[in-house]
Amino acid sequence: MGLGVVAAQLTRLGGALTTSDHASVVSINLFVALLCACIVLGHLLEENRWLNESITALIIGLCTGVVILLTTKGKSSHVLVFSEDLFFIYLLPPIIFNAGFQVKKKQFFRNFMTITLFGAVGTMISFFTISLAAIAIFSKMNIGTLDVSDFLAIGAIFSATDSVCTLQVLNQDETPFLYSLVFGEGVVNDATSVVLFNALQNFDLNHIDTMVILKFLGNFLYLFVSSTFLGVFSGLLSAYIIKKLYIGRHSTDREVALMMLMAYLSYMLAELLDLSGILTVFFCGIVMSHYTWHNVTESSRITTKHAFATLSFIAETFLFLYVGMDALDIEKWKFASDSPGKSIGVSSILLGLVLVGRAAFVFPLSFLSNLTKKTPAEKISWRQQIVIWWAGLMRGAVSIALAYNKFTRSGHTQLHGNAIMITSTITVVLFSTMLFGMMTKPLIRFLLPASGNATSEPSSPKSLHSPLLTSLLGSDLETAVPIIRPSSLRMLLTKPTHTVHYYWRRFDDALMRPMFGGRGFVPYSPGSPTDPNIQVEQ
Repeated sequence: MGLGVVAAQLTRLGGALTTSDHASVVSINLFVALLCACIVLGHLLEENRWLNESITALIIGLCTGVVILLTTKGKSSHVLVFSEDLFFIYLLPPIIFNAGFQVKKKQFFRNFMTITLFGAVGTMISFFTISLAAIAIFSKMNIGTLDVSDFLAIGAIFSATDSVCTLQVLNQDETPFLYSLVFGEGVVNDATSVVLFNALQNFDLNHIDTMVILKFLGNFLYLFVSSTFLGVFSGLLSAYIIKKLYIGRHSTDREVALMMLMAYLSYMLAELLDLSGILTVFFCGIVMSHYTWHNVTESSRITTKHAFATLSFIAETFLFLYVGMDALDIEKWKFASDSPGKSIGVSSILLGLVLVGRAAFVFPLSFLSNLTKKTPAEKISWRQQIVIWWAGLMRGAVSIALAYNKFTRSGHTQLHGNAIMITSTITVVLFSTMLFGMMTKPLIRFLLPASGNATSEPSSPKSLHSPLLTSLLGSDLETAVPIIRPSSLRMLLTKPTHTVHYYWRRFDDALMRPMFGGRGFVPYSPGSPTDPNIQVEQ
C-alpha cells in the first residue's frame, strides 16, 4: 500500500518535472535557433554600411519579443528571465577577457595614459555632470520617491558606455589609433562605472561631508589598483605554471583548459573580494597573451585563439538578442504606462545628458592630451575627437544590469519612480544602440575617408602559424632601431611614452620573460613548445 502511494507521488512529481523540463527545452531551442539566425544574417550583412551584428541581434530580439507578446496575449515577451548574475558572471567575462587577449598591446600601451585619462577621469566628469543635472531636473518633475543616492546611481549607470557594440563598429586594422583609444577607454569606463556604482552603495550619501568624499575616493582607488593587480597576478601565475610544468607534452587539452579556467577564476576571485572583475579579467587577458600564450604548444595557440574569440562572439550575440526581447517585457512597462509623456520626457532628458556628459570630457581632455604631444601625427585631430565622442554614446547591457540592480527586485518593480527609471534606461539603450550604432560607420567614412588605406600599424597576422598579438614587423623595428636612452628628467617629461616603453622592455627582457616565458624566451626542453622535434612534426 505504502509503495503504491510513493509510486503515485513519484509519477506526479515526474510529470511536473517533465512539464517544466519541456518548457525549458522549448525555450533553449528557440534561443539557439535565434542565435543561429543572428549569425547567418550578420554574415549576409557583413558589408552593410548601416547595420552590424549587435544591431541585427537587437532587431531580431525585438521582433521575437513582439511575436511572443502576440502569441501569449500580452503576458510575456521573452523565453528567458534576465538576470544580473547571468550577465555579470557568465556573459561579460568571456567578452572582456577576449578583448584583452586580442588587443594590440603596442598600440594600447602607447596610448595608455590617454586611455586612462579618458576612461577614469573622463568617466568621473561624466558621472558628476549627469548626476548634478539629474538632481537639478528630476527633483522638480515629481517622478517618484527618488533620493540623492538614486540620482548619483543614475550618473554611474549612464556613464557606462557599451564597449561591446564599440568593438563591432570600429575596425582594429583600419583605425588602430581610434580603436585602441575608444575600446581601451570603454573597458576602463565600464570598470570605473561599476566600481563607482558599487562604491556608492557602501556610503550614506544623504550626509555628505569632506570625510565621506575622501573615503569614497580612497575606496575607488583601492578597488581600481587591487583589481588590476589581481588580473596581472593571475596571468603571471598561469604563465609560470604552464612554463614550468610543460603540460602540453602530455595533453594539449589540459593547458587549454587551464588557461580558460584560470582566466575565469581571476574574474570570480575579483567578484568574491568585491573588486572589479571587468578590470581584473581584462588585464589577465593582456598578461596571458604576452606570456602564457607563448608557453603553450602551437596547436594550443590555434585552439585558444579561436576558442576565446568564439565564446566572446556567442556571448555578445546572446546579450544583444536578449536585451531586445527583454525590452518589451510588459511587467516593466505597466507601472509607467499611466504617465507615458513623463516617461518619454525622462528618456529624452537622459539621452541629452548622455550627449552632454560625454562631450564634457572628450573635448577638454583631448585638448589637454594634445598639449603633451610634440608632433601633429600624435595629436587627436578635431575629426577624431568627434568620432571618439560619437562612438562612446551607445549604452548597453552594463547600464541595464546596473539599473536592474538599483531599481528592481528580480527584474520587476511596483514603485512608480523606479518603473519610470527602468523603462527610460531601456529606451535610452535601444535608441542609442540603434541610432548611434547605425550612424557610426558612415560617420567614420565621412570624417576619416582615408582610414581604410592608411594605418599606423601593420595589420594583425592572418596566418594561424604567425604570432597572434604582435606584428613581426613592429617587433623587428623595435629591436633594430635603437631608442635613445633618456639622460635627464626633461627627456622623461617630453617623451614619457618612449621612455617608459624603453625601460619596460629592458625590465621585461631581463627579468619577466626569463621567469614567465614569452616569445623567444621559452627555454628548450623535451616536449616543450620550443622542442624542434615537435615543431618539425607540426
